[in-house]
Amino acid sequence: MLRKAWLLKLLLNIWPPFLFTGIKVTELSSDFRQAKVRLKMRAWNKNALGTHFGGSLFSMTDPFYVLMILARLDNQYYVWDKSADIDFIRPGKGEVTADFYVSDDFINEIIEKTRHGEKYQPTVNVYVKNIDGELVAKLNRRLYIRQKNKATLLT
Repeated sequence: MLRKAWLLKLLLNIWPPFLFTGIKVTELSSDFRQAKVRLKMRAWNKNALGTHFGGSLFSMTDPFYVLMILARLDNQYYVWDKSADIDFIRPGKGEVTADFYVSDDFINEIIEKTRHGEKYQPTVNVYVKNIDGELVAKLNRRLYIRQKNKATLLT
């Protein structure tokens, strides 16, 4: 796991699934607590109705909670996306953004819930908004978290 936020940000921004869809990480704090991602409307990432592809909105939220939590927990845990769903609220046009935040309380909750080797499957919410701050989509991402040294079966 990368320990330097600036390097992870750079690598994500040149990662083909982001680069070629117009997804850009605009902020990633050095302590991995916060991130902000932007998706600009381009000819190649809009659908027949002139709005963002739903898959692009989904993709712009994909790796962030996993990567941020892994960085905060010093790679001593398994952290995966287990499932996710998206609720489209209004058409996404122009520039849209998503913010991510991993609080100390959430990290402490993870540590407590997995202390004896248990799996923990919290749901985190991500809100995609347009430049006017209006909600475009809400995503619920269910995570799978377990300590590596105490995991026996990854179920």
